[in-house]
Amino acid sequence: MNVIAKYFPNLTEQQTERFAALFDLYADWNTKINVISRKDIDNLYLHHILHSLSIAEIIKFTPRTNIIDVGTGGGFPGIPLAILFPDCDFCLLDSVGKKIKVASEVASAIGLTNCTFAHKRMEDEKGKYDFVVSRAVMPLNNLVNVSKKNIASEQKNALPNGIICLKGGELQSEIQPYRNIVSLYNISDFFEEEYFATKKAVYLPVRR
Repeated sequence: MNVIAKYFPNLTEQQTERFAALFDLYADWNTKINVISRKDIDNLYLHHILHSLSIAEIIKFTPRTNIIDVGTGGGFPGIPLAILFPDCDFCLLDSVGKKIKVASEVASAIGLTNCTFAHKRMEDEKGKYDFVVSRAVMPLNNLVNVSKKNIASEQKNALPNGIICLKGGELQSEIQPYRNIVSLYNISDFFEEEYFATKKAVYLPVRR
C-alpha cells in the first residue's frame, strides 16, 4: 500500500481505505479462484494496482467519462482506476465468468458504485465508451478490431477518445500499422521501481 501513497499522495480517506482493503480481498478470493499468480499475490500493490494506475499518469479522466476495461480478469486495471476516478463510469468486461465474479465481489466489498460488469466477449458488446483500457489482453490490432465500434464520438477529455493498453516487451511491430497516430509511453518514466523497466503504455486515438 505504501507504494500507492508514494505516487498518489493526495488520495481521500475513502480512496485510501479502499486501496488498503484490496490485499485481503484478493488474497482470499485467490485461494478459491486463481486470478493472480499465487507466487505474485504478495506483489499485488506493485505489479497489479500501481501498474493499473499508470494510466492515470497519461490521462486524468474528466467526470462522467465512460471507460470499458476489456479482459479485466480479476479487475485490472478497472478497479484501481475506478477507485481513483470515482466520478467516472467503468464497465469491466471478461469472457470468463469466474473472473468477473471475483471483480464484482471485490468491488462490492469496498463499496464501489461506479462499476458495472459484463460476462461476454468484446465482439458482443454494444455500448459506447470514451475510452477502452486493457492490460496485456491481446495484440493491439485485435483490440482495435473488436472495440473501435464502441468508441463514442463525443469528446470530453484532453486526449481524443481511444484505446489505452498496458503492455511489456518489444512493441514496434505491433504499433507499426498505427505509427503516425500512436503514442508509446515508458512506465519507468512515471514509476522508478525496477519492475516497470520494460513496461509500456500504448495510447491510440480512435476517430469514428
